[in-house]
Amino acid sequence: MKKTNRVISRLLFTTLLLAGFISIVAQTISSGEIDSLVEKTMKTFDVPGIAVAVVKDDKVIHSRGYGVRSLNTKLKVDENTLFAIASNSKAFTSAALGILVDEKKLSWDDKVIDYIPEFRLYSPYVTEEFRIRDLLTHRSGLGLGAGDLMIWPGLNDFTLKDIIHNLRYLKPVSSFRTKYDYDNLMFIVAGEVVARASGMRWEDFVETRIMKPLNMTASAAAYSRLKDKSNVIDPHAPVNGVVQVIDRDFNFNEVGNAAGGIYSNITDMCKWIIMQMNDGRYGEGLKNRLFSEEVHREMWSPQTIIKVTNPTAYNTHFSSYGLGWFLSDVKGYKQVGHTGGLAGIVTQVTLIPELKLGIIVFTNQQSGAAFNAISNTIKDRYFGIKGIDRVKQYRESETGAQNNAKKVTDEIWKNIGAQQKNASISVNDTLFTGTYSDNWFGDAIISVKNGNLWFDSKRSMKLTGEMFAYKGTTFIVKWNDRSMDADAYVMFCLDKTGKASGIKMEAISPLTDFSYDFQDLDFSRAK
Repeated sequence: MKKTNRVISRLLFTTLLLAGFISIVAQTISSGEIDSLVEKTMKTFDVPGIAVAVVKDDKVIHSRGYGVRSLNTKLKVDENTLFAIASNSKAFTSAALGILVDEKKLSWDDKVIDYIPEFRLYSPYVTEEFRIRDLLTHRSGLGLGAGDLMIWPGLNDFTLKDIIHNLRYLKPVSSFRTKYDYDNLMFIVAGEVVARASGMRWEDFVETRIMKPLNMTASAAAYSRLKDKSNVIDPHAPVNGVVQVIDRDFNFNEVGNAAGGIYSNITDMCKWIIMQMNDGRYGEGLKNRLFSEEVHREMWSPQTIIKVTNPTAYNTHFSSYGLGWFLSDVKGYKQVGHTGGLAGIVTQVTLIPELKLGIIVFTNQQSGAAFNAISNTIKDRYFGIKGIDRVKQYRESETGAQNNAKKVTDEIWKNIGAQQKNASISVNDTLFTGTYSDNWFGDAIISVKNGNLWFDSKRSMKLTGEMFAYKGTTFIVKWNDRSMDADAYVMFCLDKTGKASGIKMEAISPLTDFSYDFQDLDFSRAK
């Protein structure tokens, strides 16, 4: 634009502004207001500890910890307290692959089998056509959380080799590239592509090629790799209605690090999101570059369509998944973000690139309503939205969901209780006891302990619990670890002699985490 045109444009803009045709309001939120918001949120949702950071125009304008790291130690959360960022790790896996794309070591559209020859899916056609970008976009055709029982709960013995091999046994629920279904296992495979293309383990690559350049000095690619564990949260979850510390080992099998293993704090993560909002540039004067603008544009471009059923207060019409990021429109702006969840820990990263606004919320309790209430209240201030109490809104929504789930589970236990009082009803345990095998999950042993049927997974040690007769040949398994909130139907199939020949399973509560993918199991009695 010529200088004279620029001068005319500025004069016109000023004239319209003074005449009232254009209104510019600098929307902000103070640290004091965020403090009050977080304190209210912690109390409402019973969250022991939260860390919140806000970045605006490449400056950290708020970074603070609240509450305690652990109900056991009562030590305070601060801006350097480390949390598991869970599935926010996925964007790091995408970035690692993007770096390798820039280095010409691979292409987004290379075939996965060219890097991992043993990679196999249920369909030979899908196996042959599966590209690297397909690993990052939740469109494999597998169902929600398919195969996650190999990484969740974490106290199990599945290896990376097991996971890659067992993918071939997971049956699709939709046609390849036609439907969005969130998938952790493909990101684990993507981490292995990073390793084979670079010659470095995914963990080493992320720490040396991403965290080190960005000066994310406290972060690590896994809990076991943290150099200093003196300021780390404990995970918390409701157990019989009371929030308490739960076992960290229960959280996650570190084989899944590329899908959700990173530990970081809001101080380090601010450096990460500033780089993201500057198209891969970082450092003093943004002179350094982690990956190219072209690669970054691809990461933030829609790859898989996600249906929008409710436009919400942000008037959202479109939603999609890019490469390791959720993408949507909010109040006319592009929103880029992700959430993460492990047992007892949930996190959220939200970016509005056009406003150069970034919001990070980490919590040490598994209430997603808490981080949504905080992030959306801050967004509201920058969007000029008034009059909505997000804490109240999410509390009402959460309470409604909890009440609905309680109705389902209460009815089941009421039925079981009635049967136990009826002495005329008896169960022939010998029809059901034995070893049952699933192609990808391995063996489950149904035995009798203290006069009652019992379920034990051979490879996932947390999945152990007493079984209760429910209806016909359907039982309910009540897991010993009550923090899991994942009791399940165990449905026996009978052969012609009336003896159990197989087992199907399904979670009872609609609030059970999708990574308990019991519905994907198909047990047959071992010969």
